[in-house]
Amino acid sequence: MDRDYREHKSNSEEIEMLVERTKLGDKEAFASIIRKFEKPMYIYCYHILKNKEEAEDALQEIFIRVYEQIHKYRPHMTFSAWLYKIAYNHSLNQIRSKKRWFRFIDRYKYNQPEPSPQPIDSQTTLKDYLNLLTTEERHIIVLRAIHQYNFNEISEIMNMKPATVRKKYERLRKKLQTKEVNEGGTVNASITKSV
Repeated sequence: MDRDYREHKSNSEEIEMLVERTKLGDKEAFASIIRKFEKPMYIYCYHILKNKEEAEDALQEIFIRVYEQIHKYRPHMTFSAWLYKIAYNHSLNQIRSKKRWFRFIDRYKYNQPEPSPQPIDSQTTLKDYLNLLTTEERHIIVLRAIHQYNFNEISEIMNMKPATVRKKYERLRKKLQTKEVNEGGTVNASITKSV
């Protein structure tokens, strides 16, 4: 038991030394931190997010955030605990964001003129809807529906007038509701048959 305590203390001291070196700009020290925590952090993220690709993406984003915020770390808690706190908050934000996407998609599925003959998978539907959009439209929908920015904030981010953003958003909503896509001059999707 005494040996385990000494090993744990030695390991903690080594990590604290790596953190201090990283704060001084030593990138190799940070690479050592990544090597030490990469696998356990991936496992943690995978169990929370339940998706391999999302866990890999989260792992990268977490280590970027850690590097950017390492100057805020104080040894009143272990570095490991601080790292897991960042991972926990990041993972929760990912889950919340994903739920917002599904609520957004469900809202538009509900407003469709005719029901789908087969059950709709939210993940497939999300991809289908995103494929219908231009890059600009995806930015508008993500900023408005997911990140919940108002039209003035979106206009500042995208360098447009607020009225222009509002109008584009309204057109985008109609486009998603009717699944009309104008790509290369042709319309593709369910267009109501009219005389």
